[in-house]
Amino acid sequence: MKLVRPLTEPSIAVSCRGITRDFGDGETRIRVLHGIDLDIPLGEISLLVGPSGCGKTTLISIVCGLLEPTDGDITLFGESHETLRGTRLVQFRGKNIGFVFQQYNLLPALTAAENAALPLIIAGMPRRRAVAKARDILETVGLGNRVDSKPSQLSGGQQQRVAIARALVHEPRLLVCDEPTAALDAQSGQTVMELLRRVAVHPDRAVLVVTHDNRVFEYGDRIVSMTDGRIEKIETRTQRMAAMSAPTAEPLTVNRVFGSANHVA
Repeated sequence: MKLVRPLTEPSIAVSCRGITRDFGDGETRIRVLHGIDLDIPLGEISLLVGPSGCGKTTLISIVCGLLEPTDGDITLFGESHETLRGTRLVQFRGKNIGFVFQQYNLLPALTAAENAALPLIIAGMPRRRAVAKARDILETVGLGNRVDSKPSQLSGGQQQRVAIARALVHEPRLLVCDEPTAALDAQSGQTVMELLRRVAVHPDRAVLVVTHDNRVFEYGDRIVSMTDGRIEKIETRTQRMAAMSAPTAEPLTVNRVFGSANHVA
């Protein structure tokens, strides 16, 4: 992977250029990503959508530094992945990236506040101070009255809110959510997306959500569609609204669909 110049565009959180990823060797070698070019802007929710197996999770794993690309260049807040190695990568990721997963991954023996405080405790913050900060953010996500509840005492939507609080407690600049609504009913999924928009979207923060749940597409500022390891289309909210409001060139009629009644094959 070539060394690239740091980002100069302050409105872009993540920039991917020519990202490829192969798995296996020799005759079993499979290319999962094919030359991905993608920018993730600050101050927006970007949705990465597409069918299962199209490469969405592989791409975000590369963005977060959990996987190395086979080829290509990537910068994250002006830092080339080429310069982020070993301990420095772990520290950078711990400081700048928050994760929300489909499976909430809460520790059953800990309270909501203790679960949400884990990133701060791991980073070395004193436990009492970390739990106090976690309580504050749980209040923000609407769980101020459940801070001492164990995961088994919370609904699925509430557990996902704890997971969001845990992802945000260290104030990351990039929030990555992998199928955050897949295990939730429609109403709970919409509540989670509304919560992300309210508490996670800031001018200095980017939110990247991987989903195949079309019930939440309306919450995306831009939708990045993937197929077979390639970016098929990128559509902004403005473009979607313009397409929805544009008049059709010709009204849809029976004759238009099936042809004139006087013209029978």
